[in-house]
Amino acid sequence: MPQLSPYSLSQESEFEQSICGNIFKVWQQRQEGEFSTTDGKRIAWCKLTNSQHTKAIVVVNGRVESYWKYQELFFDLYNQGFDVYSFDHRGQGLSERLTSNKDIGYVDKFDDYVHDLACLIDHFSLEDYQSRYLLAHSMGGAITTRYLQEYQPQQFKAVALTAPMMGIEMPSYLAPIAKPLIYLMSKLAREPQYAPGHKAYYAKPFADNPLTQSAGRYHWFRDLYEEMPQLKLGGPSTHWVWQSLDAIQDIYADAEDISLPLLMLQASEDKIVSNSAQIRFMRRLARTRKDCALKIVYRARHELLFEQDSYRQETLDTIFTFFENHSTS
Repeated sequence: MPQLSPYSLSQESEFEQSICGNIFKVWQQRQEGEFSTTDGKRIAWCKLTNSQHTKAIVVVNGRVESYWKYQELFFDLYNQGFDVYSFDHRGQGLSERLTSNKDIGYVDKFDDYVHDLACLIDHFSLEDYQSRYLLAHSMGGAITTRYLQEYQPQQFKAVALTAPMMGIEMPSYLAPIAKPLIYLMSKLAREPQYAPGHKAYYAKPFADNPLTQSAGRYHWFRDLYEEMPQLKLGGPSTHWVWQSLDAIQDIYADAEDISLPLLMLQASEDKIVSNSAQIRFMRRLARTRKDCALKIVYRARHELLFEQDSYRQETLDTIFTFFENHSTS
């Protein structure tokens, strides 16, 4: 597939105008709803479809995110001919919160996230599409990887993970003791407590943020959360961290169980997830799968899909090319 023109995607210089104009017009065409999981939790979903489209993409977002944050991405995917399906994870966004303190990040079992993704895919009828893909970011990358390992889905052509949570960035001296320590703290807590170093929702000034170098996109995202405070989520609980570390261990143990072509995109300046852990995972995956690939987006921060145009363009061009190369496999 030829490289896309820089003007094929939404541009930062026109972001403010587009988010209130062309992106808004497409966003207004979305459909929203809810479904109940097998354990009775309410999950909010969104889809953006066109009867002329022949390919579908399921977008799995990260921690503290909502599908409302991805309006620009959905616009770009839609204009590339994808029908877009997405949802908010349990405990965040517009989905059901799980604790009395609705600001704290919590999940009972990390597998609950995985089963919710499976429920979402079952909820929609994707069989009529010629091609189906998965695109996941950060925590969503870990969830999607576990979904691939546990469910062995055959309906998808390929998967792309941006800055996936294959490890949590932490000081090297903490790594050997992190899991037993956080497990103990979780067990001793009578109710969910913020993990050390975390607190209630706080919008960091742009100059101090570790997520993106795009001022326009960052300020819009923070303004959105002020306009829709029900989307806000603060730091993770100790229990969430324990469950996530446990899931990461399973991801490595079951690397050979992935049965789809997989693309991983790494942000070289990531301070949220562990880049070295991503590389270790890809080396392990490459032992059994030759149709996997790692792309490092140099000088980019964690939010590859919300970064400055050059990094975002590089990320999306790589994803579209990878998907096109696996459109008939």
